This record gives sequence, structure tokens and C-alpha cells, in this order.
Amino acid sequence: MINPSKPQKKTALLPMIICCALFFIFGFVTWANGTLIPFLKLALNLKTDLQAFFVTFASYIAYFFLALPSSWILKKIGFKNGLVLGMVILGVGSLIFIPAADNRSFSLFLAGIFVQGSAMALLQTAVNPYLSIIGPIDSAAARISIAGLCNKGAGVMVPIIFGILFLDNAKEVTAKLETTIDMNAKNAILDELLHRVHTPYIVLAVVFVLFAVLIKFVHLPEINAEDDDEVLVNDELMTPIVAKTSIFQYPHLFLGALAIFSCVAVEVMAGDIINTYGRELHIDADLLRFSTSFTLICMLVGYVLGIATIPRFVSQQMALRICALSGVLLTIVSVFTTGYVSYYSVALLGLANSLMWPAIFPLGIKGLGKFTKTGSAIMIMGIAGGAIWPLVYGFLKDKLHIDFQHAFLFAMLPAYLYIIYFAIKGHKVGFKHK
Repeated sequence: MINPSKPQKKTALLPMIICCALFFIFGFVTWANGTLIPFLKLALNLKTDLQAFFVTFASYIAYFFLALPSSWILKKIGFKNGLVLGMVILGVGSLIFIPAADNRSFSLFLAGIFVQGSAMALLQTAVNPYLSIIGPIDSAAARISIAGLCNKGAGVMVPIIFGILFLDNAKEVTAKLETTIDMNAKNAILDELLHRVHTPYIVLAVVFVLFAVLIKFVHLPEINAEDDDEVLVNDELMTPIVAKTSIFQYPHLFLGALAIFSCVAVEVMAGDIINTYGRELHIDADLLRFSTSFTLICMLVGYVLGIATIPRFVSQQMALRICALSGVLLTIVSVFTTGYVSYYSVALLGLANSLMWPAIFPLGIKGLGKFTKTGSAIMIMGIAGGAIWPLVYGFLKDKLHIDFQHAFLFAMLPAYLYIIYFAIKGHKVGFKHK
């Protein structure tokens, strides 16, 4: 078993490969939302962006409700069986898309997305702490960055693949729907659009189940954190507090969960909302379908920088401060410029957001010892930020009629400012200084 109280000389290779494969799957499923938002708005004739943003809500809100139950499930059935179960549930969620398309049911699509989100809550609750402690804690951000390359690499691919499959000839289809009066002809166009869902999601379901079988038959050491009450911290001249009796005695954990909430909020805003933002800027529609890919390519660049520099040249905390401050500056540029400058400033937020999760997660769970699994689940609950923030933006824009750029500013700035607080002070709360 892996014991995080004894730092490893090197990271275990096979667990690292499995973790990277899982992060690729997470990225593929999660960033499909960037394409599903405009696709379902078109195919289901949704009236407002706020309605379409329930795609991200259904996906990310599952983490809030399922993260803690996931930690209990993992304690009962173990790490490996939890991964197998999560992959099977992910396949079931994918298959729900088929009747949803056949019945042209937005609520059924949301149900399928919620089931997928529930599966990923279980998978991420297992994998994130595992990835943090299969090697030295000081280099946890670098390992998460390597897995992040796989995650965002999938994120780059899926908008391109799904954009071609789902949004091919989107301008022509939209024009045809607007000019077609006959309802039968209009329904035939919409049915043809939704039929595009069938093959991709059947293939995904098969792949997920096959990967579950693979996991079942490979050796993965279990996490052994039950007897560990002290985890080394890497800098800041701090010593961990030991012999705690309750998860609530670790305030930095809850501050970290709120930082994850803010981090995922700005990630989703930059990755999934960029399509809507670009449409308001009158960016060419053929370019827009690849918007999420642009953001995620920038994130990939950031991950490479993280792998090269953490902890050799910069600490996890310093990387977090630099990223959050860059996010503030790029947000301001995007709001007070127009056209392609504004559009690409949003895409560049991917670079600013890249190292935030890899830095926040290990800072949030450091020193938890036997509470590591439960603490991880609480951190994973913070992913709900991706559910709430697009709705906040949609409400500001569609309901309060605030200009789309200023609505973006009002949504993004508070999240980045909180992350800066966590990077400077929040992660230290509850630790004694030497």
C-alpha cells in the first residue's frame, strides 16, 4: 500500500498511467459541454443562453451532491472497485443521450449529463488524492499538471470532433430553420440534427465499459492514509497540526474547497462561455465552434510550464498567485476591448487558469492524514462552481440586461480575487508558523 507519510523517491508508473488515462476521459466528457451548449440550444430551439447554460449546471452540480457519498462508497468498496463502478455509471449516462435525442427532450439530456457528472464525482474523489500522494507532496502540483495535460488534451480534441459532428453547417441550418414555415419540415431538420448524437455516445459508452474491465484486472495499490496524522509541508516555514479529531478542525481545507469552487467557475466561464461571448462579439461562426479548443490549448501551455517549473523554480503557492493575477488582468482586457482582441483575451484565460487546480488541491488536503479521503471529497464538492457561475453570468446578462462584457467582469473578478487570497493567506490558516 502507498503510505503518504513516507515521501516516495519517485512516482509509481502504472498508477500514474491509469490516472492520466482517467483524466483524459474526464476532459473528454467535461469539455463536451462547450459544444453541447450551442448544439442543444439550436437543436432543441432553446430561447435564451441562460436555458442552455443548464448543460453545465447539470454536469457540475452533481459533484456537490455526490462527492461526500462518493468518499463513503470508496471506503466501503475500495479505490479500484470505485473506479470500475464510476466508469460503468459513466457509460450509462452516455446511453441516456440516445432516448433524449429520439424524444427531443432537454430534461432527459440534462439527466444523462447529471448521471455522467455523478460518475465523475466518484472517479475524481478517488483519483485526485491518489495522484497527490503517489509521490512526494512537494511535486504534487507537477503530477497533477501532467494529468492535466491529458485532461486538457482531450478538451482540445472534443470541441473539434464534436464541433464537426454536431455543428457542421450550423449557419446554414440556423438560416434554414428561420426561413422554414412548415412545422413538419422544421421538425425533420431538428430530428436530423439530434440524430448526430447517436453514434458518438454509443461509442463512448462502449469505451467506458471496456476501460472499467481493464481497471478491474490491473494492479493498483490502495491509498493508506488511515494511520497518518502528519504530512510534510514544503515551504512557508509552517508545521502541520497533528492529532486532530474532526475534519472541521482543518480550516484550510474548507477555504481550499471554496478556492476550487472559484477555480472551476473561471475555468468553465473561459472554456464553455467563450462561444456565447464570441457570438456577442460577432466572431465568425465557423471559428466559434473551436472556441473551447483555443482556451484549452492555452491551458496546455500552462501545464507544460507547471511541469517544468514546479517545485524546481517556483512554489505551488507562487504559481497560484501569478495565475490568479494574470486572470484579473486578462479579464479586464477582454471587457474593455472589442472584436478579436477581446475574444482572444478570453481564450488566454486558459493560460491563467492552468495551474490553479494543480496548486489548490494539494494545498487544500495537506496535513489531513486519516481525513484525506473525506477532505478530498469536500474539495471535489467545490467543482459545483462550474454549475453556478455560468448561471450567474446568464442571469446578469439575460435577466438583469447587463452588457455581456460587464456581466463577464462582475462574474469573474470576485472569483479571481478570492483565489489570490487563498494563495497568499488562506492555505496557511490552521498551521503554526515556526
